[in-house]
Amino acid sequence: MMKYKGYIGNIIYDDEAKLFHGEVIGLKDIITFQGTNVKELEQAFKDSIDDYLGWCKERGELPEKTFSGNLRLRMNPDLHADLALQAAKQGISLNELINEKLKK
Repeated sequence: MMKYKGYIGNIIYDDEAKLFHGEVIGLKDIITFQGTNVKELEQAFKDSIDDYLGWCKERGELPEKTFSGNLRLRMNPDLHADLALQAAKQGISLNELINEKLKK
């Protein structure tokens, strides 16, 4: 994994092509990069992020942020009801309860 300006890149190595391929994760937009060695890969990653940010600026759009903190979650309705009841008994929101459980 690589990090730059709040963006995270996931990297795989293609043994046949002898190339590292990367993609920024957590976005709807697709940002990719590649390199034959670590230095080249790091530069390509940074260049791709900078290009994306520049492209967004030219278009007057806000760049997408990775992992906004919003997560749409589907669950069994009975589990949903049970968690909501637990939260109500504790006097906290369902969101707070789920965050606490996930931290554990």
